[in-house]
Amino acid sequence: MMQLFYIRDSCPLLFTTNHEVKTTFISVERQIIHNIMGTSLIEPGGPKYHNLKLLSLNVFNISDGDLNATKAWIQTKAPQLLPQNESFIPETWLPIDALNSIPKEKRIIGLVSYMQQSQFQFKREEVLSTILRIELVEGQHLYNLITPIKMVFRVDANRDMDNETMLQCHYFDEQEYRWKTDGCETSSSLNNSNHIICNCNHATPFAVLLIRQPIAMIHWTILSYITYMGCGLSAFFTALSLVMYVFSRNHRKDYSISIHVSLSGALFLLNSTFLLTEWGATIEPDWVCVFVAALMHYSLLCSFTWMAIEALHLYLLLIKVFNTYYKHYLVKLSLAGWGIPGVIVAISLGMKDFKPFYGITQMTVADTNQTNAICWITDDSFFYSLNLVYFTLIFIFNSGILMAVASSICKIKQVYRGGLKQQTNTAGDSWSIPERFGATCRSSLTVLGLTCLMGTTWGLAFLGSGYVNYPILYLFCIFNSIQGFFIFLWICQSVRKQRRRYAEDRMTSSPVKTTGTKAE
Repeated sequence: MMQLFYIRDSCPLLFTTNHEVKTTFISVERQIIHNIMGTSLIEPGGPKYHNLKLLSLNVFNISDGDLNATKAWIQTKAPQLLPQNESFIPETWLPIDALNSIPKEKRIIGLVSYMQQSQFQFKREEVLSTILRIELVEGQHLYNLITPIKMVFRVDANRDMDNETMLQCHYFDEQEYRWKTDGCETSSSLNNSNHIICNCNHATPFAVLLIRQPIAMIHWTILSYITYMGCGLSAFFTALSLVMYVFSRNHRKDYSISIHVSLSGALFLLNSTFLLTEWGATIEPDWVCVFVAALMHYSLLCSFTWMAIEALHLYLLLIKVFNTYYKHYLVKLSLAGWGIPGVIVAISLGMKDFKPFYGITQMTVADTNQTNAICWITDDSFFYSLNLVYFTLIFIFNSGILMAVASSICKIKQVYRGGLKQQTNTAGDSWSIPERFGATCRSSLTVLGLTCLMGTTWGLAFLGSGYVNYPILYLFCIFNSIQGFFIFLWICQSVRKQRRRYAEDRMTSSPVKTTGTKAE
């Protein structure tokens, strides 16, 4: 065991970054614990204590005399790590009916207390208690217990607690290597709120974790339906936008429509790959899931990039009106919109030998044990450090452009009102209330359309972080899952205006016929 700890301490970076190294370490450590339990020659009743530096082990040999039929549990003492931590060592009661079913010569129980928690932290779990492992000798198991194992953990509940968090008993699944809650119930002591009582129907590593307030299962189901239906709707209409653009000749000369269609193409990839993420996780070759995850990440970054390009183009078109000609303008925008995300994803895929970033990951509803395997980014730190920073910069840029455009629209509206007021004063008519209301609605719809076009609705994710805010979650899912549909409507409106301008240009440029000779 000491050699195993020495190897881990010699390669701290490899141990913290490589998933396979961690899982191998846990498996070998567990096997060594079983070997120590098997070689511990102890008399029935008395424990044997093993101090293994970073963990401590108590081995018990439960005799028939200890199993008093009048009691439901037998209390066992977890090993003490340090004298100053004595108050945090959990109290443990094992069910007598389960122990009676084990042969007398194999009724050897091992309780392990850990000094460190790093080997059990695969994501960003916040473990607030001592980790307690309950083991039996090889071939014996405690699971599906009628009378549960009872443990009382002592935690410092006031250290990291707030209104957005809660304490919950978890066990560590050594098959899937993650913390789960099925089979465990959590309650607090009536006398002391720092005492967390855990009742679990199986024997594994246990701990009390600090978790965020969960999303209720009913809301999770509704949000899932909204997301899948919205993504399917957006995928259809973005595909329709691409077909309209391919079979149209005049629209390709309009930079605005070309940029709108490029954003539609990115959203089509995003919605299509999102609908394939669960399917990809069920396919046997691992590269299929990696491909789906990488393609989804690429399409997400492309969507963000083209939203920024929409804002940049709008700024050049509406704010900076003069000197806006750029050679090969659309080609440069396309290289940025499709190229920058491609470079990021290619670099991420190129690092797969050092650390794989794409593959199967588990999505869990916090207050249930339902999990969905999907193809996505497997490393949370990579996900948040890259995607969150990338989107935050784009969101700030687009929000600034949107405010400048909204201010410009208000100024244009004021000028329009002033000119219309002069006309009505000379004509003797007044600007009716319905006309004012119609102008205000048109301006509001324009700003709303630009909000969807530039993706600023994705900023609802910032408002929905932390405490679960259901209205924000529903708005986020609705607006962003049907963003492709909104952009399709915007493209149709732009095409209609372009055709109207084209018809007006043809009428003004065509020769005028008179009753006499042709005008020259």
